Order: sequence, then C-alpha cells, then structure tokens
Amino acid sequence: MFLPRRKVRIETERLTLRQPVLTDYRDWSELREQSADFLIPWEPTWAEDHLARKAFSNRVYWAQRSISQGTALPLFLIRREDSTMVGAITLDNIRRGPAQAGTLGYWTGEAHARQGYMREAILGVVHHAFDRLDLSRIEAACLPENQASRGLLEKCGFKYEGVAQSYLQINGRWRTHVLYASLRRDRRGRTEIG
Repeated sequence: MFLPRRKVRIETERLTLRQPVLTDYRDWSELREQSADFLIPWEPTWAEDHLARKAFSNRVYWAQRSISQGTALPLFLIRREDSTMVGAITLDNIRRGPAQAGTLGYWTGEAHARQGYMREAILGVVHHAFDRLDLSRIEAACLPENQASRGLLEKCGFKYEGVAQSYLQINGRWRTHVLYASLRRDRRGRTEIG
C-alpha cells in the first residue's frame, strides 16, 4: 500500500482536518448518501459507482499520492467532540514556481450545514496554505446563485474577482461560476461588486 511521507493534520476550534483513510468509508458514504439531494445541485454529476467502496478506495489512494507529491491537500472534517465526519475540503491544483497558488473546494453534509464548521475549515486550510505551504494565492469558485457559499467565502476574507463562463460541469451542465481569491498579503479593500 502506498503511504504518504507525511501526515497532515490541522486543528481548529471544534474540528480536526485530516487526510482520508480507508476506514472512513462507512462514515463518508453514509454522509454523502444522506446529503445527496443537498449536494447534487452544486457538484459534478456523480458516477454510478460514486458511493461504492472501490471508488472510495481510489479516492483515498489519490489523496495519499497528492499529499505526498504536494499537488493537493484533501482533508476530511472530523468533529472532535464525537468523531463525526461533517464534510471535506480540498486544496487542489497546487501550483509552484511563479504562481504559488491553489484552488479550494469543499462540501458539508446537510445535517452539519450553517453551523460554522466550514468557516473553521476554510480559515484553517488557508492559514496552513500561507504559513506552511508558502502559497501566495488561494482561489475558489461557486455558482452565482449559491448565496451560502458566496457568503462563506466573503466571511473568510476571499474577495470577488470576476466571472468565468462555462467554468465547470455541475450536475450535468456547463455552468458559469463567480471567482474569488484570498491573497497572503492582501491589500485590497472589501468589495461590494458581484
């Protein structure tokens, strides 16, 4: 079995953010299944085997390789109080060289939404990215009508930067997204645009 050189753990007020392991399958699949109607409108189309153990195993191995190679940081959000999985966050497409940037993606189980968990997770990952990974820019995108995600990004200090036409396939259709970014040394003021 492929093992990463290092394990990543980020602690927030109520959460432990850690890489996925094979024994997370049941918690992950149950949370995704219970939250399907809540998640599907905002995500790429789920494959037929999306919730299958084999597909999850492939995710875990991808996560281990990505962390080891420094190309992504996929983490599960585990509530420390009761070891409950509440969602996941990934800093993906980590680019080095002159860019020093990455792209943030996240999801929360429906039962755990709007309780501040993802805000904690985003702030923890952004701090880790700037402080430990020495990145300069974290990007995020969401559907224009996803007011919850837009508000979350803005509360976490991300600034609106524009619109990307046909940016990602979401729920089977090419969809336009609004773009946000957080900069390590951000001197931009708050924007009301977008």
